[in-house]
Amino acid sequence: MQKSVEDIAAQTDRTLWEVRNIIRCVSDALWDRRFAGAPVYIHIYHMLHSLDRWYINPCGLYTEPSFHVPGLNDLDAGQWPYLSREQIDAYCALVSEKIGAYARTLTDEALREKPEGCAHTRLELIVGQLRHLYAHLGMLMGWIIAFDGRWPLTVGLERPVPEDDGAAKFDE
Repeated sequence: MQKSVEDIAAQTDRTLWEVRNIIRCVSDALWDRRFAGAPVYIHIYHMLHSLDRWYINPCGLYTEPSFHVPGLNDLDAGQWPYLSREQIDAYCALVSEKIGAYARTLTDEALREKPEGCAHTRLELIVGQLRHLYAHLGMLMGWIIAFDGRWPLTVGLERPVPEDDGAAKFDE
């Protein structure tokens, strides 16, 4: 694997760990609290759905998750079905596996190419999706800190990634 794609794969893995951790840090009391009109679980679903669809190729073959209904990823829809923590956790695991595997198959040349039917290069899609993802992760962290007074652990560039034992990790 070439250095650029090694870095992208490594940072994607670290990012996906942070996504799973921050979702786990959302307390049950915060799960269905509304911010900007939408419950927290819809903000999480929107974030995951965008990552699932846009990181690889939004114009290619894409299969919605089994529980998806029209408008579920739209933060402005106004009404949504309830999504359980189990549904979100299962979807997050699926997206993490899919995105992580994809990142490990890339080449430097492929980063400069546009996926079939897409107006953007693979690198544009990846960077754009990471930018979008961190906007939502920042909101989630802010709500967790403001509501529960605890700071979800982040790993940055150098902190070792903790074992993924399924437990929420906070910066103590």
